Amino acid sequence: MAEAMEEMTEQEQGLSKAQPVNSNSALAPTRRTRVKRLPKRASYDRDAIYSILDTALVCHVGFAIDGQPYVIPTLHIRMADRLYIHGSAASRMLGAAAEDTPLAVTVTHIDGLVLARSAFHHSVNYRSAVILGAATLVTDPSEKLAVMKGLIEHVAPGRWDHIRQPNEKELAATSVLSLQIVEASAKLRTGDPLDDDADYAMAIWAGQIPFATNTLAPVADARLDASTPIPSHVAEYRLPVNRGARVT
Repeated sequence: MAEAMEEMTEQEQGLSKAQPVNSNSALAPTRRTRVKRLPKRASYDRDAIYSILDTALVCHVGFAIDGQPYVIPTLHIRMADRLYIHGSAASRMLGAAAEDTPLAVTVTHIDGLVLARSAFHHSVNYRSAVILGAATLVTDPSEKLAVMKGLIEHVAPGRWDHIRQPNEKELAATSVLSLQIVEASAKLRTGDPLDDDADYAMAIWAGQIPFATNTLAPVADARLDASTPIPSHVAEYRLPVNRGARVT
C-alpha cells in the first residue's frame, strides 16, 4: 500500500511563511506546502482546494501543546478565502488557537480502491487538502452568528429558516476559529493502478472499486409530534459531495 501511505510531511514541517495572494489566483507553494512525493498529483489551484473543502462535512485540526500533538475532528465552513472551524468554548483546540499556536487543517475524500496486480502498487483514489496557519478567535457576535448560519446551511441547506436561532448563552458557549486560506495545497489521485510492465501479463484481476456516499431515509426523533411534516430540505437532503459546485 505504498501509494496510499504517501507522506505529506512537507505540508506539516518547515519554517517559511506564505505571502498573501489575490483571492482569484493560484496559491504560491511554500516550503511547507510544496508536494515532493509525486508532485504531479499536487494542485495549488484555489478552485481545487475550495472544492475539496466545500464537499466535506468534517475536517481534522492538528496542533501541539507543550510538545504533545493533538488531532481533533470538527465541522467547518469555507466563506470566501477563510476557513471557519466550529468548537466548544471549553475545547483544548480553541485554547491553543487563542495562543497563536500554528494549526494544520486537513480534509480527505476517499473516492475508491485501486487494486493492482502486485501488493506494492495497491492504492486509493483520493482528494486531499492541507491548510496551514495560525487561526484567530472570532469574537464579533455578528460575524460569529453569520458563521453559525453558514455552517448550518453547509450541513443542511435550508435548515436555518426552520429552527430556533441561537440565544446569547448558546453563542457564548460556542467558539469559532477563523483561518485565512493563504498557505495550502491539494493532492489528488485518479485512475487505474500503475503496475510494473512485467506484471500486466499476469492473469490477475486489477482495476478500481469506486465509492459513492449517499444518505438513507430520515428517521424522526422519538419525541417528535407525529403530525409534524417532513420539510423538503430533509426529505430531499443531499450530502455536500452530491450537491454540485458552490458559487462562492
